[in-house]
Amino acid sequence: MTGSVGIVGAGTMGAGIAQIAAVAGRKVLIADAVPGAAARAVDAIRDRVKTQVARGRLTVDPDALDLTALADPVGLAGCAVVIEAIIEDLAVKQALFAELEAVVADDTILASNTSSLSPTALAAGLAHPERLVGLHFFNPVPAMKLVEVISGLATAPEVADAAADLATAWGKTVVRSTATPGFIVNRIARPFYAEAWRLYEEHATVAQNIDAVLTGAGGFRMGPFALMDLIGHDVNEAVTRSVWAAFGYDPRFAPALAQRALVEAGWLGRKSGRGMYPADGAPAPAPAPAAPPPHAVTEHAVTGLVPPVGDAAPVGDAAPADEREREREPSPLRVLLDRAGVAIVAGDRDGAVSGGPVSGDTARLPGGLVELPSGALLTLSEGTTATALAAAFGRPVIVADRFLDPATATAAAIAPSDGCPPAAVTEAVGLLQAAGLDVYVIDDVPGLIVTRTVAMLANLAADALAGRVASEPDIDAAMRLGVNYPLGPLAWARRWGTGTVLRILDNLEDWYRDGHYRPSPLLRRAALAERGLAARESLLPSPGHSGREEGQ
Repeated sequence: MTGSVGIVGAGTMGAGIAQIAAVAGRKVLIADAVPGAAARAVDAIRDRVKTQVARGRLTVDPDALDLTALADPVGLAGCAVVIEAIIEDLAVKQALFAELEAVVADDTILASNTSSLSPTALAAGLAHPERLVGLHFFNPVPAMKLVEVISGLATAPEVADAAADLATAWGKTVVRSTATPGFIVNRIARPFYAEAWRLYEEHATVAQNIDAVLTGAGGFRMGPFALMDLIGHDVNEAVTRSVWAAFGYDPRFAPALAQRALVEAGWLGRKSGRGMYPADGAPAPAPAPAAPPPHAVTEHAVTGLVPPVGDAAPVGDAAPADEREREREPSPLRVLLDRAGVAIVAGDRDGAVSGGPVSGDTARLPGGLVELPSGALLTLSEGTTATALAAAFGRPVIVADRFLDPATATAAAIAPSDGCPPAAVTEAVGLLQAAGLDVYVIDDVPGLIVTRTVAMLANLAADALAGRVASEPDIDAAMRLGVNYPLGPLAWARRWGTGTVLRILDNLEDWYRDGHYRPSPLLRRAALAERGLAARESLLPSPGHSGREEGQ
């Protein structure tokens, strides 16, 4: 696409879009209704580009950038594309597009940088709704690589293609989305915040410990509470509330009462001087004090227990090849034992642990089981509480949270069963500290921190995939580039195994019984396919698998 680019809105987002367009060599016209705002944006863009050139990050001539400030959108009549970046208000945006349609050429593309409003609704009153498309950039625009291209119900395919080509030419990675609430990123990201709030409201541990575990064990760049303080709790809660309402008040998207209290108090985050944390930053997290590691532990390879829902999964030699291969890999607990350097005694396998029988109706523990010198058992979370497992095993149990990568993790959360002797907790803490981890002992909540968060991210991603919101590669790319997740949620589900993610969700839903953790039907179907057949290349089967083509 050639021709000039019009930007309506000279705020942070509009100026950022204008900057990348101008740096890419396009003629850019910026309009803003506030007197002098567009001119100030032009000056600020040149100053920012000069700074980038001085630092060696850009090689353009800042004074040669083709930027023009306008006081009225009427001056955008000759633009090939006009992108609005104004207030997130449906009526205001609709009025602007009606005004633009009256002055621009018939083939001008109209694009909205909306982060939450549907392009279908934005285009509803236009004479030519087929030329309106969502073009959602992320803040800060010059630094963030992702752009979501959102097709409304009437958006012409060639218009979406042209918008995608434009963003690609400006150096962005494009993902395609339908006009669903929250699009890709703001829809799928809700559990990253929601699970943190649920843990906080359940008093599992303090906020700074939740942040520390999600960064040190989960590999996330920022913890959810620190990130919400940066974004602004008013903004974050408004997006959550919007998505919740758009999905008919689905409990999976419900906002947190604790965050509503922050907003009502005016504790919005850094911009207001305090949020979840005070203005001078988060309190230091509080890992467990240093403890001596046990001299030796017993490792039991328990893989034969039945899942809590559905038919028994095949194990051992009866399992499909891909599952047997996963079980041959060192379990996360074995990786941690190797890191700790403690002596390992081989224990029982497939059903009996010395000192107490394993109930056959609890949950599979394919990650193995470690017996501590005290007789307490340490296992990896599958969404079941330690207390429930202790009742099944007839002895104390300590559940460990999951990891992005146990070989490089720097933190771990553990939850002891009710009545677990302090000496057993000390043994588990010392063992994991010997592996180089900061250990956080939290209350016995199912799914701990990383386990429930990642399972829910994968669950909503699977739902989006099932609804054809976006492709599997685009969903994972959007979450890596749009919110800096260390791994796309669908790739994460494959790493853990879709059967494992399903068991976690089923166990969580069985515990809470509020609909929040109900698994996506596609995730359940993918887990069955993983169990019975070789894993598919995509979680979503091709239309031919059902004997009918899409659209029939």
